[in-house]
Amino acid sequence: MLGRITAATGVVAAFALAVAIAGYGRSTATPTLNGTVGPGFTISLKTNGKAVKSLKAGTYKFVIADKATIHGFTLEQEKGGKFEKALTAVPAVGTKTVTVKLTAGKWKFYCPSHESSMFGFFTVK
Repeated sequence: MLGRITAATGVVAAFALAVAIAGYGRSTATPTLNGTVGPGFTISLKTNGKAVKSLKAGTYKFVIADKATIHGFTLEQEKGGKFEKALTAVPAVGTKTVTVKLTAGKWKFYCPSHESSMFGFFTVK
């Protein structure tokens, strides 16, 4: 009888361990950042309705709503960064989704046609 209890306990423990390992290996959903450019001379980047100021390094999904043919949305890593990408381009209008791996440093998003007045910054740690 004691042998059956010990065997049953071992099976339950093995099952619990297998479930824990399987759950640990699952990836979480990629966080979404929402950018908007236009229709006026505005540009923004938000997560959960709040302006992005600081993020953890990792992969993010950028969903950009480009609302004017005269604007675009470009993302660039500042100071020695090797990343610069137009997420939307002039004269395109519409919504575009791009996945980007952000590394530590200072990042800038801007309208390439109006960079001096339409820009924002955030840091990645």
